Amino acid sequence: MTADKMARTISRPARLEGDLAVPGDKSISHRSLILNAIAQGTARVTGLSNGEDVMSTLACLRAMGAEIADGDNPGEYTVVGKGPTLEEPSDILDAGNSGTSMRLLSGLLAAQPFLSVLTGDASLRSRPMRRIVDPLQRMGAQVTGRQDGSLAPLVIRGGSLRGIEYDLPVASAQVKSCILLAGLSADGDTVIHQPALSRDHTERMVTAMGATVEEDGLALSLGPSSLRAVDISVPGDISSAAFWIVAGLCHPDSRVLVRGVGLNPSRTGIIDALLAMGAGDSLQLVDERTEGGEPVADLLVTPAQLRGAEIGGDMIPRILDEIPILAVAACFAEGETVIRDAAELRVKESDRIATTVGELLRLGADIEAREDGMVIRGTGRLTGAACESHGDHRLAMAMAVCGVLTDGETEVHGASDASVSYPSFWEDLELLAGLRQESPLPSGEG
Repeated sequence: MTADKMARTISRPARLEGDLAVPGDKSISHRSLILNAIAQGTARVTGLSNGEDVMSTLACLRAMGAEIADGDNPGEYTVVGKGPTLEEPSDILDAGNSGTSMRLLSGLLAAQPFLSVLTGDASLRSRPMRRIVDPLQRMGAQVTGRQDGSLAPLVIRGGSLRGIEYDLPVASAQVKSCILLAGLSADGDTVIHQPALSRDHTERMVTAMGATVEEDGLALSLGPSSLRAVDISVPGDISSAAFWIVAGLCHPDSRVLVRGVGLNPSRTGIIDALLAMGAGDSLQLVDERTEGGEPVADLLVTPAQLRGAEIGGDMIPRILDEIPILAVAACFAEGETVIRDAAELRVKESDRIATTVGELLRLGADIEAREDGMVIRGTGRLTGAACESHGDHRLAMAMAVCGVLTDGETEVHGASDASVSYPSFWEDLELLAGLRQESPLPSGEG
């Protein structure tokens, strides 16, 4: 494996073997900082992801006067809650590449009695924001943005919110969480109707902090609430673990143990999809336990002969971030895999339908794009070629996994984009490929 700053060249190792831990769950990391910052009391957060996305949230909160101190160990922070009201930032808040930061912080800012401006990088400034602007405006916040509020930067003057009843247009944990964060400070109940289940970390965390979230099927109801700070141990991110799960299942000689992975039921779509594709005993949950209110287990992965399956419907919100690496798995499965109902991929960090299909075609995959997904006919092999990340961290890592599975050499341009969510990704890949003797301390783990 050779490298420069922006490109990595990978060849298939004879064996893929190792024991590692992935970064702390990004979704839980964002929420542990945001919610503790507006709670009463002091909280200790451990295992926080130090990917660029979470660091963007941390920097924005500090710019609003939140007291967040680094601990003695990596991934350890102390958050001193400021109560519901933060300080007006003196400059523009920058969410970087993080859609989670942009959308969750918008909900937080809508409840703050001051003016703020929230922006991000070029990719984030092209992603749809009308889906959060509409409900926040209905709640009484003054929110404007480019193209009539459709795009960032967003200018928000918050305060004096009222609860609303709102039908989510898409099953989005980011949009749902944005509204719930605003609803904590609104006058009256906030009721959200979801079209399908999406990750529920916000509901779990605010409940642990003293709020009451009532569930009635797919409907959620939250009244105005004061939060109390709680210590949070962040489990490993299943979206990061997914790369090693697929690598282990598809490599002909592998044994990979991923420690301490969060298995929240709203996040385990990748596990369910791979089991539906025949992973069976090759994907084992070891030492299942509960940590910080979230289910956790170690994942032991060995080779499997996967088969094609149809992935769609209610499973998609639970697997959206993992579809690029699932498409890689489908290339090595017998038969046809159809991924549908995933049009939301068109507006992620890249158009993940177009970019995933385009890059796998470079490697010789039998794959075609559809408007809401893709069709992959497994051939059991790919051939190394030069690939691009398109500025998308998940695509960079998916192409790297292709590199350990393909014939010949695979060159991944934009390899450093992996640091958005997984700063130690390339070191962990070298560990599994036998190019390192021991794993470095994983990002975000204390």
